[in-house]
Amino acid sequence: MAIPPPPEVFEVETPKVACDGSGGALGHPRVWLNLGKEGMVDCPYCDRRYQLKAGLKVHAHTH
Repeated sequence: MAIPPPPEVFEVETPKVACDGSGGALGHPRVWLNLGKEGMVDCPYCDRRYQLKAGLKVHAHTH
């Protein structure tokens, strides 16, 4: 059985990111993703992984 390749990983500096697959016509609808307490999220369309850069922390909103 073949092991699937790991997801493409993007380091980000904000706890909320937008993903559209970056493929132009081959991409997917833009979705906004929250990194959550883990500081990481996978796009449900293209499986790209967004993770907070090392040393940064996700802060809870105080609104």
